[in-house]
Amino acid sequence: MIKRLVKLLSKMSIPPSSTSAMETTTTNIVQPNSTISQEFNTVQEGKATILTPKQDEVFYNPIQQFNRDLSIMAIKAYDEIRHEKIQAIKKKSKNKRTKLNGLKILESLAASGLRSCRYGLEIPEAGKIVANDMLAEAVKSINKNVEYNKLTDKVVANQGDAIKFMGSTDEKFHIVDLDPYGTAAPFIDSAIQCLEDDGMLLVTCTDAGVLAGSGYPEKCFALYGGNNFGNAYVNGESNHEVGIRLILNLIASTAAKYKKTIEPMLSLSIDYYFRVLVKVKTSPINVKNHASETMLTYGCNGCGHKIVQPLGMKNNTKFQYPKLQGPISSNCQYCGTSYNVAGPMYAGNLHNREFIDKVLKINESSDKEIYVTNERIKGMLTLASNELDDAPFFFNLNQLCSIFKSPPISIEQYTKAVGNLGYKVSLTHAKKNCVKTNLPWNLNLLINRAWQIDQNEKYVKEMESKNVDELNEKIKEKLIKLKDNIGINPSLAESSPGWKILNYFKTNMNEEEKSVSIDFETGNEEFEKIAKLRKVKMVRYQENPRKNWGPMASPK
Repeated sequence: MIKRLVKLLSKMSIPPSSTSAMETTTTNIVQPNSTISQEFNTVQEGKATILTPKQDEVFYNPIQQFNRDLSIMAIKAYDEIRHEKIQAIKKKSKNKRTKLNGLKILESLAASGLRSCRYGLEIPEAGKIVANDMLAEAVKSINKNVEYNKLTDKVVANQGDAIKFMGSTDEKFHIVDLDPYGTAAPFIDSAIQCLEDDGMLLVTCTDAGVLAGSGYPEKCFALYGGNNFGNAYVNGESNHEVGIRLILNLIASTAAKYKKTIEPMLSLSIDYYFRVLVKVKTSPINVKNHASETMLTYGCNGCGHKIVQPLGMKNNTKFQYPKLQGPISSNCQYCGTSYNVAGPMYAGNLHNREFIDKVLKINESSDKEIYVTNERIKGMLTLASNELDDAPFFFNLNQLCSIFKSPPISIEQYTKAVGNLGYKVSLTHAKKNCVKTNLPWNLNLLINRAWQIDQNEKYVKEMESKNVDELNEKIKEKLIKLKDNIGINPSLAESSPGWKILNYFKTNMNEEEKSVSIDFETGNEEFEKIAKLRKVKMVRYQENPRKNWGPMASPK
């Protein structure tokens, strides 16, 4: 009766103020007709119904439903891969007795136990789930919710410090889920120790201000052993990918101490936090690749030019000390601005496409009333799956155009130009109007220079079509300068990066660069690929679902 009432009232919930499709985050709260109604509200999410204190400020965060919905589907996809491997072993060895036990899952920082209850109700292969929290009040809440959802045979509450529990338990878990308030850095070592071989580690870090911001370089290095590109405007978007790579490098470096390697299955920058799903496997041979899968990156503070410096080199099976990548100087050859050094960070692929395809397939067949973030999962993972592997760091097209003070270039025109030069381009799951490309930086700047010239020519043509008396002195002066040099922007200060880049190509362009023909009009395979992806009806990015949303207050 209570569940029926919850479902009825949930349909009557007030929808978000925005009429566009986006992640549903409305909290479905009802008063159950029982003695516990004096102390608790009930909140329904997925198949679980949890009891929350009347003055609930910490225990339930509806914004994180996307995280929980995605995690459930990802664990199901992991289990499918696990079954496929066992079937392959059976077929190869002809041993039909090989048995696959149910999944053992550890939620290390469980709070109310909502996530653990959902895992128990929605993941059929979950055999045992341990919901741990160090607070007695939280454990009491977990036990209430486990009992309320009739999961006492599957979900076990444990009171203990997560680090000590994971580091000392004799149990091994297929899945270890770390979803702390703030950084997950202190929990990584012990989490790896209690993870089954070839198990999957799910990690959330909500300290995006540290990982991707510019105000805490000392804290970022202390927690993650590296830094991002800092506060340069042109590198601001790239810092979100650096944040992901810093987390992955921390996990990889920690795993390497135990002769284990990592394989990122899915790595996302979401709203105000990062979420990475990583398989960890014992492999002493592959641990030798750790240095060659780690990099520093020099990022120009003026134009965004980046130089990747691997920290190890591998030729076939031989490992070598890395050579300095270059040319490296204290100032950028294109705009004369200084470089910041980011990293050390993970240099490998961020996603496993086979895994993403499985998650998308599970998502497609899921019940949208239970998984209300279904559309956003589809959108974000589709974009993640299409990201280029060999092009670290995305950048914002508008930010690049702002260097030259030119009108923004559209994604359509940019992808045509890149594709017609024979290079690849992709969108990114993390930010709007941002792209990845394997195009060399000098050609990228030449595209923007050509765009500047194209816009200048259109401006001159437009002004010349008008009556001379209609033009003020400022416009007349600008026209004189443009006719003298169509490749400049009179609005740029001579000390600006944009002016220096345009001047660089005026005086230092080599023969190869002179022969480059930029075509913004002709369609090509890259353009068609991006255009097709952008036409797919899906929710790609989160919109603000309510006032003052975010990580909420820290636990007291």
